[in-house]
Parts: sequence; C-alpha cells; structure tokens
Amino acid sequence: MSGSSDADPRIERSRSLITAAAIKEFSVHGYIGASLDDVAKRAGVSKKTIYNVFRDKEQLFRDVAADSIRTAETYASRTAETLLKVPEVEPHLREAIVELAITVLTGQVVPIRRLVIGEIHRFPELAEEYYERAPGLVMRTLARVLARLDSSGELDVPDAHLASEHLAFLVLGPGMDRALFQAPELMDVSVEGVEARAHAAFDAFLAIYLPKRST
Repeated sequence: MSGSSDADPRIERSRSLITAAAIKEFSVHGYIGASLDDVAKRAGVSKKTIYNVFRDKEQLFRDVAADSIRTAETYASRTAETLLKVPEVEPHLREAIVELAITVLTGQVVPIRRLVIGEIHRFPELAEEYYERAPGLVMRTLARVLARLDSSGELDVPDAHLASEHLAFLVLGPGMDRALFQAPELMDVSVEGVEARAHAAFDAFLAIYLPKRST
C-alpha cells in the first residue's frame, strides 16, 4: 500500500512509524518471531492502529518490501528521465551512480533485501517481484543509459546489459556483501565512505569502457 497526495496525514505518519519499527523487528526476529505487539511498542502506537493501517502481519511485511520497490522505481524513473535527455551524460551518470550507492548502502534497502531473502521460502512470489521491480529495474535502466552512451560515442559498450552488471558490482557489490554479512545492530556505514568508494568505482568503470583513442 502506498500513500497518496490526498491521504490522511495522521494515517501516513502512523504508516511511516509502523513500517520503520517493523523493519527493525523483522530484521532481529524474522517474520515468524516478530510480534505486532513489539512493532506497536517500538512505533509508539497501539496494536489497533496497526490493524487499522495494515490488515495483518503478512500485509505489513509485504508493505515493508514495497517501500524498497518504491525507492527503486523512483530512482529508475528519475535517472532515466534525466540521463536519456541531457546532452552530456557522463557527469550526470556519475552523480546518479553516487546517489544509487548512498541510497542502497546507507538507507533501508539492505535491511529490507535481507528480509526478503530470508523469507524467500515463505514468500517466493514476493522475492521474484522484488527483484524484477527493484534491482532488476535499476539494472535495466542503467543498461538503457549505457546503450545511449555507446551510440553517442561517449563510451564503448558492446553489451549494455553486461556493462550495467559491471558498473553495479563495482559500485555496490563489495559494500552490499559487507552489509549482508553484518549484524543489523552493528551496521555503521558512513555516507562519506560510500561516496568516495562510488567515485573510485565509477573511475574504474570508465577506465574499462571509455573509447580507446589512437595516438
């Protein structure tokens, strides 16, 4: 369930508090172990409020995953709209890649991804939807942008989908691995560190895919 411009702000505030609390409870206790009583306590709302906003625990879990999907869809839409229109793509692509790294590695994306993976046996269709509409969508968007860079001669990209995988792993792979194998309560990722690594990763990507100039 997603909010709308004419939604009751009190309900939207409750939804935000409940979702944030649910991410923490699900992260620590898993889907089965997490209780709505503890979610309500952590969120500072009544259990009745949870049922007023979400039908049950399953819907709450699905809405937690939907938060990450909405983040990916917003990023992909904005990135495509910008990078498929601007005359000079490279500086804007760098900016978009740094934004992607910060969004994924310092926000709620990693905890939510951990949750979806951990409950894949219980919600296999949710995991499939999550992949297609979150990381899969971002990868397809990057491939479209890289294909444009190849056609304009700014990059030499024989296979845009493969290149998008290279770019995504350089920027996100090591950081995602560290985050997925770290206890949620011990996660301490600095924006500055993520940003610096993203710039270095993008430089490495350019070293591979910039057109080779004859001397």
